[in-house]
Amino acid sequence: MHIFFSGIGGSGIGPLARLAKQAGYEVSGSDKQESAMTQQLKKEGINLHIGQTEEAIAKLHKKHPIDWFVFSSAVTRENLYHPELIFAKRNHIRHSMRDELLNQIITDKRLRLLGVAGTHGKSTTTAMIVWLFYCLKIPVGHSVGAKLPFAPAGELPNDATYFVYECDEFDYNFLAFNPYIATITGIGWDHHEIFPTKESYLQAYRDFISQSRHTFIWQSDAKELKIKTDESITVLHENERAIDATIALAGEHNRRDAWQAVNLVHEATGKPIATLVDHINEFPGLHQRMERLRTGLYTNYAHTPEKIKGGLNTALELADNQDVVIIYEPLTNRRQHHIKETYKDTFKGAKKVHWVRTYLAREDPNLVLLTPAELITYLDDPKIATPAEVDASLLKTIKRHLADGDMVVAMGASGAGSLDEWLRQQVEADKL
Repeated sequence: MHIFFSGIGGSGIGPLARLAKQAGYEVSGSDKQESAMTQQLKKEGINLHIGQTEEAIAKLHKKHPIDWFVFSSAVTRENLYHPELIFAKRNHIRHSMRDELLNQIITDKRLRLLGVAGTHGKSTTTAMIVWLFYCLKIPVGHSVGAKLPFAPAGELPNDATYFVYECDEFDYNFLAFNPYIATITGIGWDHHEIFPTKESYLQAYRDFISQSRHTFIWQSDAKELKIKTDESITVLHENERAIDATIALAGEHNRRDAWQAVNLVHEATGKPIATLVDHINEFPGLHQRMERLRTGLYTNYAHTPEKIKGGLNTALELADNQDVVIIYEPLTNRRQHHIKETYKDTFKGAKKVHWVRTYLAREDPNLVLLTPAELITYLDDPKIATPAEVDASLLKTIKRHLADGDMVVAMGASGAGSLDEWLRQQVEADKL
């Protein structure tokens, strides 16, 4: 079977394309721009091209008939008349989003799904679970929405029993699955264009729990969801003494993610909690989660107040008598319209915040573009933040902070044109 992936460079689609190839399918794809993911997939022998046109996919289809067209959420949200999707429909090619294909692979390979859901902490917890299986030398399939330093973002060993997946709530994606064991890392209303009310967001999580054979959830989230607990739900307590007493990772949210990972893997494998804690304390981290780019300079994927606070908490724990400076890049203008009034004390503890323009993706053209200066006014202490541009002036500012001995943490989006990409380019070019 020949499967074509549209948006193959995406953090969700890219690993899935790799899994499909390992599962024995013929794989090809396209993306609108080159990225680290597309380059890696090319190295692994996956046929893909940059540029998404009807002519290009028609040429490929004529040479190697496409049996299944898989596309990302971004495809239809950015263009309702996406030329590749139109071609697939016109030529009666089976077409679906990624969840349908992944379910097919899980069913064909008779895998037990270990699903990680939550507004924040999904990628880290998923990576931690994969890390524990690697430490235990138990073959496991997985798909993680971030680069891992110890494994590919997506992999499917022939002898795997379990498959670890980051179950994203965007577009109700996670409701396509029935996890053998699920864990929910934390709930806070997000993706407002999909979930117009907080209740609609919470109900999606209730549905996800009802579809899971066993679920781990924090006490505060169980209370928020107003769910009745039974033998299928294990409630974890945020103030559990063992979390801080035994897990040595920096950052309260990292320790909590680790505790969830430990409990899930214990449930799946029966391995002792103490053994799993020893392994999780050696967790090497993952891409753009308080990732060190050079001495004093870190990058962290954070785009909600909860995630920002978590990253700042970790930075303050890691800081060695240093002041912490934040370079903040909001993610999507539509999200800013919903969360602007919740910024308040989000950056409490930071010495300074340099606030750059919002990274735009899947935007509503009818919404006014909020500027850094406008968003800063929603802070309890607006004087802590200054609008900035991603340019030579910001580069000079970062150098000054590093020279003063400050820890500089970039918080924002990832991918092409992001603050994170720009910083990596400056480090690679020895400008930082």
